[in-house]
Amino acid sequence: MRTEFHEQLDSLIETLSQMCGLAGLAMERATHGLLQADLVMAEQVITDHEHLTRMQAAAEQSAFVLLALQAPVAGDLRVVVGSMQNVADAERMGALALHVAKIARRRHPAHAVPEEVNGFFAEMGRVAVELGNSAKEVVLSRDPEAAAKIRRDDDVMDELHRHLFSVLMDKKWVHGVESAVDITLLGRFYERFADHAVEIGRRVVFEVTGQTPPQ
Repeated sequence: MRTEFHEQLDSLIETLSQMCGLAGLAMERATHGLLQADLVMAEQVITDHEHLTRMQAAAEQSAFVLLALQAPVAGDLRVVVGSMQNVADAERMGALALHVAKIARRRHPAHAVPEEVNGFFAEMGRVAVELGNSAKEVVLSRDPEAAAKIRRDDDVMDELHRHLFSVLMDKKWVHGVESAVDITLLGRFYERFADHAVEIGRRVVFEVTGQTPPQ
């Protein structure tokens, strides 16, 4: 029974890792679609999100089965419950990439963001992809130090977001309210993507150590 339990738990963890990787890939493609006004790439992100949603549903079902039939305790219980929460975060990361892609699609054939803020979104996209990949890796490695590092890496995203907001507040802004609204939303999508990756890292630390890391 315990061998079967651990095989099922390993499968759940592998699914979660794949979801983190797919979310990172979605944000990479969404960022490309945003910056290049690439409608094909944006549409691919939108279409692919359904697969991530199905993976979430299957993973949550697997976790419920483990809880109901295997009665895990201690560390195993933390992993099952944490994984169930983490799949929701991974799906949400993909949904945030979806939102980016939808803005790119809505503004096509025009570019959704003015040229002077392209650099911000290019860098925010890069950081988001790295955080998604980091989450993918630590879910499998169970390395609490690497998991905790995700929170520190998120500081870069927060700093970019603050700088982006300062650009919008500058009196020299000439691109109108509609563009400012798009950029505000986009900045929030990237910031929240990073926050969900941080939550996954925090839960991995708790699963391994039994201690909740600081916010």
